[in-house]
Amino acid sequence: MNARQSQGSSTRETLPAKAPKIGLALGGGGARGLAHIAMLEAFDELSIRPSVIAGTSIGAVYGAAYASGISGRDLREHTRFILSQRLGLIRDLFVSTTQPFQRLASLFGARSAILNPAAVLDVILPKEVKNDFADCEIPLKIVASDFYDQEPKIFSDGLLRPAIAASMALPVIFQPVVVDGRALIDGGLTNPLPFDLLMPEADVVVAIDVSGAPVPDPRRATPTAFEALFASAFLFERTIVKEKLKAARPDILISAGTSRFQVLDFLKCDEILAAAEPAKERLKQQLTRVLSVETLPVLDVVDPTTVADGAQAVPSKRPKQGLLARARRRRKED
Repeated sequence: MNARQSQGSSTRETLPAKAPKIGLALGGGGARGLAHIAMLEAFDELSIRPSVIAGTSIGAVYGAAYASGISGRDLREHTRFILSQRLGLIRDLFVSTTQPFQRLASLFGARSAILNPAAVLDVILPKEVKNDFADCEIPLKIVASDFYDQEPKIFSDGLLRPAIAASMALPVIFQPVVVDGRALIDGGLTNPLPFDLLMPEADVVVAIDVSGAPVPDPRRATPTAFEALFASAFLFERTIVKEKLKAARPDILISAGTSRFQVLDFLKCDEILAAAEPAKERLKQQLTRVLSVETLPVLDVVDPTTVADGAQAVPSKRPKQGLLARARRRRKED
């Protein structure tokens, strides 16, 4: 018996801890969703890569770009450039959210007052965004809403741009998108924060909520008709999110802190990103805390030089601890 064998058969070698799979859900919220850029930067700054992404509306736009391999910093630069240089009439549309709907019609003509979301994507998407789900570096799910069936339509394969266009087709601003004979509109109307789509396949689910809530304007007692028109959809979406959270919760839920901005405040990009900085820091802190204490089960491997023939590796009996375990128990109880 050699020296290593003499140490006894209890000697084991434990494989390195396996990092948990992270699912990232990016919600809808119009211009408030520019805050997603800061959250994606948080992942980059921590050198953390989500294993799967789900996005709705503007969350689908940035989710698709990030899944295509574009960094948060590059998305910030691209977005600022687009909003300052290249939107033309689309840019004019977002100049003021307090203008009456009749002015929107006058901008585009009475018969073309509704924007084509596919045409908008041709202007705003970075050229590096992939053409097909299969080409994405990170698996991606995009949520749209079937207008007639009144249920969510989940895209995870096929052409990417029609799925994004359908997901962002907010009524009044964008015309519906027809895919495979189905009329599709904004995904936020059925699943504004799609963290539930990630729970079956992710160990840690992170959800970024940019739905916001109307904030009173000290200059007037009531909202304008235009503000009320668009806020009504997001009030509905916020109600959906609240009800979903009663049934199940993501492991990390971050509110982007951009409620004071209106749905079409795209030209306030820098202000929105600045307002999202505290939420970005909270996300980094929570990700660091969760990943510092959570690992997936590892396998205790028997050292073949120390035991008799026929010994087998056995799963570690080490219990899961911390936030991840509590979340899993909570999901099971629910």
